[in-house]
Amino acid sequence: MKNKTENKDSDNNELSKKNTEEKKKNENSTWFIKAFFITFILSLLFTYISTNGVSKLDLVPAIIILILIILIGILFDIIGVAVQVADEDEFHAKASKKVTGSKTSIKLIKNSNVVANICADVIGDVCGVLSGSLGALIAIRLTEMFGWPSDIQTIVGALVAALTVSGKALGKGLAKKNSTKIVHAAGKILNRFSFKKDKK
Repeated sequence: MKNKTENKDSDNNELSKKNTEEKKKNENSTWFIKAFFITFILSLLFTYISTNGVSKLDLVPAIIILILIILIGILFDIIGVAVQVADEDEFHAKASKKVTGSKTSIKLIKNSNVVANICADVIGDVCGVLSGSLGALIAIRLTEMFGWPSDIQTIVGALVAALTVSGKALGKGLAKKNSTKIVHAAGKILNRFSFKKDKK
């Protein structure tokens, strides 16, 4: 009798493993499709804005918007890293005390791979496309206003890349040290826009 029950348990375990593996494969394929369309639409939208609306900006507004876009890319990269390293148990303790945003933070951590991909890859790539377009625009403006050589475009592009990479490098250290605070802040913000808000 024991052997039969053990065999049944092992069969059930194998079935459950297969089901979880199939679910993961379906989730990965679904996420790939979603990420593709989200990235395509956002890149198309921001490229259109950069080539039509942003191209008409003067030098100073273009520089300000460029800095904001770089900061947005760094910010979302910080959130993506923080979600991956944050401790879920801390938020379960906060949820038991009915702290606002804790349940939303738990959802973020449980879906950390998807959240990190959206923040770092999707939004990061879109910000990269837009910052590149703005960098080119600023280089053209500098050439027109001050008669600088066309090589300035290479220098501006390198400067934008250096600011982005160094900012993200600093942001990752910040995210690892303050992961709980960052994820909780993101959870609070998302909780305000959610239909199912955390109950206090």
